[in-house]
Amino acid sequence: MTLPQNITISVEKVSKIYSLYNTPSDRLKQSLWYALPNMLRRRSTPVFSRQFWALHEASFQIERGETVGIIGRNGSGKSTILQMIAGTLTPSHGQIQVRGKVAALLELGSGFNPEFTGRENVYMNGAILGMSAHEIDAIYDHIVAFADIGPYIDQPVKFYSSGMFVRLAFAVQAFVPKEVLIVDEALSVGDAAFQRKCMVQLEKFRDEGGTVLLVSHDTQTIIRQCARCLLLSYGRLVLDGPSKLVSDTYQKILFSTPEEENLILEQARALIPPTGGKLTSSPSLPKGQEDSSISTNLSEAGFTNSKITRVLSAKSSDSSIIPQARFDPHLPQPEETSYSNGVAEITDCAFYTITEERVNVLVVGERYEWVYRVSFRQDAYDVNFGMMIKTTDGIDLSGVVTDREGIFFKQITAPTIMEARFALTINLIPGNYFLNSGVFGLVDGEATYLHRRVDIAMIQVISRDERQPYGLAYLDPEVKVRRGT
Repeated sequence: MTLPQNITISVEKVSKIYSLYNTPSDRLKQSLWYALPNMLRRRSTPVFSRQFWALHEASFQIERGETVGIIGRNGSGKSTILQMIAGTLTPSHGQIQVRGKVAALLELGSGFNPEFTGRENVYMNGAILGMSAHEIDAIYDHIVAFADIGPYIDQPVKFYSSGMFVRLAFAVQAFVPKEVLIVDEALSVGDAAFQRKCMVQLEKFRDEGGTVLLVSHDTQTIIRQCARCLLLSYGRLVLDGPSKLVSDTYQKILFSTPEEENLILEQARALIPPTGGKLTSSPSLPKGQEDSSISTNLSEAGFTNSKITRVLSAKSSDSSIIPQARFDPHLPQPEETSYSNGVAEITDCAFYTITEERVNVLVVGERYEWVYRVSFRQDAYDVNFGMMIKTTDGIDLSGVVTDREGIFFKQITAPTIMEARFALTINLIPGNYFLNSGVFGLVDGEATYLHRRVDIAMIQVISRDERQPYGLAYLDPEVKVRRGT
């Protein structure tokens, strides 16, 4: 079957099955059984092993230029599918087609000989990928500069730290010719500066038409880098859609029973737009309240809306008028995600001014309180209260947790109602933002959410003057420019 021109990767009903043995002797017995001549075998085959489905009939296609994330619990099949796409693992059933060369960073140190120097490993990896020595020479200086490990490039890699290892490994994959780049959690060992450099390289590769498959347990990385995300659970592809929706669903099923997981997934599938992972509007807004309705509501209030839901206040005809915080009942609300173990319930979440007026339209630079109440139905231990503010595409901007502020609750007995108040200065660029609230504690000796409400409310932040700043944070700038002497 020939791939369409716009498709880079096609996975069709792919499965991977392993035989598991209780003891090494069972493996030997199985081998000896199959070595016997047919005439000596009994009609029924003795069972020495059991089958484990690492991946079960996964199907999806990825277009040229897409960056697709893959998330799931440990053991869900993420690395298995990547290895089969990279060609280092053979499917038990199904078919995988890939257009073009694949460069893969599947695990720390894969493809490196620890006894070779960094320089020797660069040339060895290039040769494995089908490059000539002359072609490697042409990109060698770029690889060394990107890895930035100094004189260690001529030392055996067995003496490298994990950070140096991944720097060199990613640098090789970043500069070799390829159409597909696969990265499996390898970037988590790099420092923040190197991770950012890698992400810039991924963005550049994507902009040039390359296809990226990115596996990470950091859902923020997936949301920032990928418009589309695949969710694997127990070897099955259970969700394929916008990264924000899929990541929120993944967070929710982490704290659910198998029965609850099925219901959560069905609810999530109903929210996936007809375009699948390719978004024509923000996935975070509910049906019937997309950008057009926001624009209508905000234009009536004197505001304009950009295509990325960043709202900048229009210039007032009277510059002496100072914008005021207020409550807009028509402000669109996000699709909330909520999960609880029944110990506690969060209610009455809202922003208030210092005079206790409820508001959802806030002014840049002013002080407000995010308030919610928690009803404890059972005794709770080592309790923490928290909140998060984030962008409409799911990027965390700032979070506050009580224990980090020096507030501790060793035990809260039921029935008790607690009120959490978080005083915040809204130093954010004018725009729309979402709020989370959570309460967590110890259950059977493990820290977990007692109740969490994700995207519980949307607020609109408006400018306090006619300036139109850019970015995410508002730094209240004072700018002076003068001629130098």
